[in-house]
Amino acid sequence: MKNLIRSAFIGMVLLAGFSSCKKSDTPLTKITPIEVDSIAANYYEQYLKLYPLEATSQGDLRYNDQLPINIDKDFISGEISFYSSVQDQLKKLDYKSLSDEDKTVYDVLDYTLKDKIERYAYHPEYIPFTQFGGLPLDFPLLGSGEGSQPFKTEKDYEDWLKRMEKFPEWMDKAAENFREGIKNNIILPKKLVIKMIPQMKADELTSQDFDTNIFFGPVKNFPKNFSNAQRQKLTTAYKEAILKNIIPAYAKMGEFLQTDYLPKARTTDGINALPKGNEIYAYYTKSWTTTSKTPEEINKIGLEQVAMLRAEMEKVKQELGFSGTLEEFITDVKSDPKAMPYKTEKEVIAAFNQILTKIKPKLRSMFSVNPITPFEIRQTEKFREATASAEYIQGTPDGKRPGIFYMPIPDPTKFNVTSGMESLFLHEAIPGHHYQISLQQENTNLPKFMRFGWFGAYGEGWAHYCETLGPEFGLYTDPYQKMGYLSDQMLRAVRLVIDTGIHTGKMTREEAIAYFLSNISYDEPSATAEVERYMAMPGQALGYKIGSLKIRELRELYEKKLGKKFDLAQFHDEVLNQGCLPLDVLDRKMEIWSKKH
Repeated sequence: MKNLIRSAFIGMVLLAGFSSCKKSDTPLTKITPIEVDSIAANYYEQYLKLYPLEATSQGDLRYNDQLPINIDKDFISGEISFYSSVQDQLKKLDYKSLSDEDKTVYDVLDYTLKDKIERYAYHPEYIPFTQFGGLPLDFPLLGSGEGSQPFKTEKDYEDWLKRMEKFPEWMDKAAENFREGIKNNIILPKKLVIKMIPQMKADELTSQDFDTNIFFGPVKNFPKNFSNAQRQKLTTAYKEAILKNIIPAYAKMGEFLQTDYLPKARTTDGINALPKGNEIYAYYTKSWTTTSKTPEEINKIGLEQVAMLRAEMEKVKQELGFSGTLEEFITDVKSDPKAMPYKTEKEVIAAFNQILTKIKPKLRSMFSVNPITPFEIRQTEKFREATASAEYIQGTPDGKRPGIFYMPIPDPTKFNVTSGMESLFLHEAIPGHHYQISLQQENTNLPKFMRFGWFGAYGEGWAHYCETLGPEFGLYTDPYQKMGYLSDQMLRAVRLVIDTGIHTGKMTREEAIAYFLSNISYDEPSATAEVERYMAMPGQALGYKIGSLKIRELRELYEKKLGKKFDLAQFHDEVLNQGCLPLDVLDRKMEIWSKKH
């Protein structure tokens, strides 16, 4: 986020919410707290049936053979009806009689349902995927044998065969929805579609070669206990499915995007260019920040943060004895050999492991509750490395699959620490996404929809806040690593300016790239990928800084208010112990916590 992983990230986005948590003014029925849990449990059980890939990512194997066409209008209509029925159940609760914990459950579920229903008012199904995310990009990782789809038993292999069988139908519906979007002027920018075409035509997805196509992964790495007969049967079945279902589906989509969709794609960059574009962007702004802040207010915060961080960068520039302007310094560190100390991919991965070793002793004083989920650092797979960002993929709650920090390393000799390294680890790995998501999933006292739920402003805000803990961990002592930290902070500040600028029509893609490069030590291809990410997912990039500022604001508030009674580990534990929350719910929760001290 999570850059959150594509597969986990897209599934978890569906759990986000933003609407106000207005309670029923006149309670209809006075009920016990267990009934709150019952409503929440029943809701999530039905949700997993609607979104079985989400169940798979959590280690729930019941629906591993299912791939619903969740972008179909009939599916969406049924989904909305289901959410409305759960809302009706909530209205029957006596909110005032609930415990503080159950009020939080109520608030989060109410928030979630309202957002899900409102989201469909803007027809997101007309853009079923982008160059940044969606099923066509998630599917290869699932099918590779390296993702959340298990390949341990013969049934596991048969389950995936059934999902592959449904994949062409999903892709056909996606093309149909893209066409419907053209009719309704809800279309992606040409600059993004151009990036999607080669993704669909990549050799790793369309090659018939056994060693090239990523979907052959499971039959190249059978469990050791499989018999020769099992291996032969499944290899034959996989070859047939990949040749019949997977390769044609990707090739067909690539051709559709190039021949039919690209000529109709829009030349504008921001979502404001669409019908009701300003209204749509206002929704995404609220949804991703879980606040009522307007794009204008967020833009102002961004400009203030950029100015503050530029002043901090000036100090690093002076420490390194650079005599030019800040812009020249930012450009210079991109090619400074001292900022690129690695020669091999193994050296980069080893450096990340060294960061983990360094911070481990300090974790004990900052957190009294630690996750049991294992953790690994891996290099991003080659097929998606060129377009991928560093990301975290959560493990399963039972600990059988570790949480994984993925790092793309296309060229280790150009891996520049001033683009963020120590801070990146604190954000994506420990104590950022790995701590927050693992502790949330492991907390069996939470209703499942909260154990596996996601609000970007909280989840990404927490991870971004964790970057600011670097000095307390003994990091950022090297000026290049300090510059990397400031660059990561600047990245999220710049996002506030660029995202709001592009989607209100005040900034073009090219202007955004130039602004990005004047403040952050990225190369142009990386800056372009970032800006195009914001174009593809309006509002998503706003949550990081807004959430981080809120958590830091709460910490400073209670450090001052509680004085010697303030305990950092207790504060962190309280922030994390009920999982992802809308920021206003977090605000109320922490106020109650402070009164107990």
